[in-house]
Amino acid sequence: QVQLVESGGGLVQTGGSLRLSCRSTEKIYGLNTMGWYRRPPGDEREPVALQRNGGATSYARSVQGRFTVVRTDAQSGNRVELQMDDLKPEDTAVYYCYAVDGLQNYWGQGLQVTVSS
Repeated sequence: QVQLVESGGGLVQTGGSLRLSCRSTEKIYGLNTMGWYRRPPGDEREPVALQRNGGATSYARSVQGRFTVVRTDAQSGNRVELQMDDLKPEDTAVYYCYAVDGLQNYWGQGLQVTVSS
């Protein structure tokens, strides 16, 4: 069973940067999209940054220009990173790595990101 393993996250001050990483434990054949969602406190999970086959990316409006998603596909597995710059308190959330291959969704365990004001 493929799993998504995440690393990164933590506590940062307003204006700071963090980098999240995620890798699959084995190559996801038929992978369509890979990226990140987040769940702010008391709110629902929402897409943050996704990269589709062919390289097309999409970002939540609130993070455009501040976050960058980069996906790498290799025979050993798939990897996606999220560079987060100029962080704001409203970016505080649990961030989840996400992948979909057309048959099922895969989710990471979640990383806490806290931005202090």
